[in-house]
Amino acid sequence: MKKILLFLIFVNFQSYSQINNFTGTWGAEKCKGCKKDYFFRITIAQSNYMITGTAEVTSNDKELNSGVLDVTGYVYSLSDRAQIKLIEKDGSSFGAYLIFEDGVLQFTKRGGNDLVPKELILKKLYE
Repeated sequence: MKKILLFLIFVNFQSYSQINNFTGTWGAEKCKGCKKDYFFRITIAQSNYMITGTAEVTSNDKELNSGVLDVTGYVYSLSDRAQIKLIEKDGSSFGAYLIFEDGVLQFTKRGGNDLVPKELILKKLYE
């Protein structure tokens, strides 16, 4: 009986850990009628609790382009929150939090580069 109970608990944790809410390409599209002149895109893959990927800010204005940023991080256990680090080509880095809720990602930056917006709501562009 104890073995069956432990097995069911293990299967329950394994099935939850396979839900990869953060995997995909997410973006904040240019909006019409507002002053956003950039497009922020982040492509990440989640494997259990680890996150890897890339991010980029693109714009028609060359001063607002960030280049490709490497993304690493982790998902809090049994949560829809993640903490990531974005690393620039020169080696400098800054942190951000991701919160998955109602099919969108809330991106909140903590310090770092001014080219990446401080807060964004990201919609899934691709799987």
